[in-house]
Amino acid sequence: MNKKVTIYTTPACVYCRAAKDFFQNHKVVYEEHNVGLDTARREEMVKKSGQLGVPVIAIESEEGDEQIIVGFDQVALKNALGV
Repeated sequence: MNKKVTIYTTPACVYCRAAKDFFQNHKVVYEEHNVGLDTARREEMVKKSGQLGVPVIAIESEEGDEQIIVGFDQVALKNALGV
């Protein structure tokens, strides 16, 4: 899998933790941004997703196409990541 995975989180978010656990269990490398502390990343997240809820997961393909998944949706993640 050659997809770039970015997750926008806050420290107290249980669904963020569940998504990160999912990534670890499926050996998915990801980049995490704490939007509670980083206002620039929060603005980036809102621009991508249109909302403030976390987690927001951006999955970018080799071709540069980006899929946005809002919340911890295991089925959507499995489909998007091919796991």
